[in-house]
Amino acid sequence: MKKIAMLLGALVLVASVMSCTKKQSADAGSLVVYGSCEEEYLSAVCAQFEKQTGVKTSYQRLSTGEVLTKIAEENGNPSADVWFGGTTDPYNEAAAKGLLLPYNAKNASHIVGEQFKDKDNNWFGIYRGILGFFWNTEEIARLGIEPPKDWDDLIKPEYKGLISFSNPNTAGTGKLIVNTMVQMKGREAAMEYFRALDKNISQYTKSGSGPSKLVPTGEIVIGIGFLHDVVYQIVDNGYTNLGMATPASGTSYEIGATAIFKGAKNEANAQKFIEFALSPDCVNMAQENGSYQFLVIDNAKPVQAAVDAGLDKINTINYDFEDAKYHTSEYVQDFFKVIAADDRVKTS
Repeated sequence: MKKIAMLLGALVLVASVMSCTKKQSADAGSLVVYGSCEEEYLSAVCAQFEKQTGVKTSYQRLSTGEVLTKIAEENGNPSADVWFGGTTDPYNEAAAKGLLLPYNAKNASHIVGEQFKDKDNNWFGIYRGILGFFWNTEEIARLGIEPPKDWDDLIKPEYKGLISFSNPNTAGTGKLIVNTMVQMKGREAAMEYFRALDKNISQYTKSGSGPSKLVPTGEIVIGIGFLHDVVYQIVDNGYTNLGMATPASGTSYEIGATAIFKGAKNEANAQKFIEFALSPDCVNMAQENGSYQFLVIDNAKPVQAAVDAGLDKINTINYDFEDAKYHTSEYVQDFFKVIAADDRVKTS
């Protein structure tokens, strides 16, 4: 009888522990993520976070410019808790508007340099992407033209109607291109450059990765965007008709980031997500899900496909993130004054 009583007691204890575990899982709460990286990676990240924490996690994929517009309209009452992926120019604009919540993340100690995080802890970098040119080698040969080697090559008459880059109202990549030209050429000269370049643009895509999806199929001949998107088209989609290069006079880079929205309804879970986003459990999933940016976390695995493509040997300009933080919206307004804002500017 004594043994039976002990066994029953043990069973009650196990049942009690299991009940508590289930309750904790059920009470883990929820999290809503706005993601601006590619959806394959975003989906995997959210699924893994939910698996590790028990936090019910949902996401919506939006370009960084779309996120900025959305949270600005929501003005401190955001419909999401955290932002994941996408270039930092819109993050900096959001920080300047007071739309991000500073957080002193423990795992930020693994970020490889101070330039890869906001000095006030509004956002944290998770990867770095290089801006460059890419082209359809078959179409370049068919047309009998040379691929571009530098920024000024893109305004040559032989490229009329052949080029694409992203709409700076919807995509952080587009904002980065505008800021890069302002920083390299000066504000007025940059706008004259965009006025001339506009004659050669086939379309301004909604998302930053849009041109990399159009060039392999020949819909666009030359794209401007991040070279890791081209690596994806080669490695994952098997395209062999792509060439790519960085501009001879210099180029810039993005820092892909993550942040908490001010007014987040699930702030504690948002903090857990930031710690997860700055861990190998998260960032190592990038190259397993078609994202080949260089990671800026010191305990993460090297991205071999990016190294194999030579992206680790590219020198970049000393990009002025502070100028971009406070003046991007002005430069984008200038940009739309000098181009023909017609149906080539895609918003959907």
